[in-house]
Amino acid sequence: MKVKKIPLRMCTGCMEMKPKKELIRVVKSPENEVSVDLTGKKSGRGAYICKDKECLEKAFKTKRLSRNLDIAINEAIYNRLREEIGNE
Repeated sequence: MKVKKIPLRMCTGCMEMKPKKELIRVVKSPENEVSVDLTGKKSGRGAYICKDKECLEKAFKTKRLSRNLDIAINEAIYNRLREEIGNE
């Protein structure tokens, strides 16, 4: 039986490689709209963040999420991420 390969992605907060299912995806669509993608299937440029408040705050302070997506991210997206992490 073949061993299934688990896709890994890097968290923009702690810069650690983790399984894709453990991370939250933030996506910039081709129309330059930034949104939180809980399904992981929206088209566009994606960046990943751990389900950890410390990682989110670190990514916010260093503006890594903005740099990875190459667009300014407004406070509403960060608030939505905080909400999603709080629900976990």
